[in-house]
Amino acid sequence: MSVTDLPIVAMLRNRMQWQQTRQKVLAENVANADTPGFRARDLKAPRFQLDGSVAAAGLPGVGLARTSGVHLAGTGQAAPSEERTGTRFEMMPSGNAVSLEEEMLKAADNQSDYQLASLLYRKSLQTLRTAVGR
Repeated sequence: MSVTDLPIVAMLRNRMQWQQTRQKVLAENVANADTPGFRARDLKAPRFQLDGSVAAAGLPGVGLARTSGVHLAGTGQAAPSEERTGTRFEMMPSGNAVSLEEEMLKAADNQSDYQLASLLYRKSLQTLRTAVGR
């Protein structure tokens, strides 16, 4: 089994690839802020299953296991979403519906999420190297 086949490493790698793709989409939105009729686009975030596992791109689910009776039991409910949702009321007379402020907030959030995923990826690999004895 390769190190890259480990579920946590593969999930982090896929998450970073998704965030790179999302950054490209957000950059296209900003670049087309003056294009008549352009509507901002975004990628859907990967969805987590209720049991805590992730169903993504053919990867096996990775979930939490309760190994002791003193551990807290999960409720099986997803955490409330912190995404900014709402209707866009601002539209240019040319039909352009890109809000630069909103796109910049999304880009900043995406950048911090990418930095967190890359830090976790790096630390996971360092932990594996330590376990192997290198």
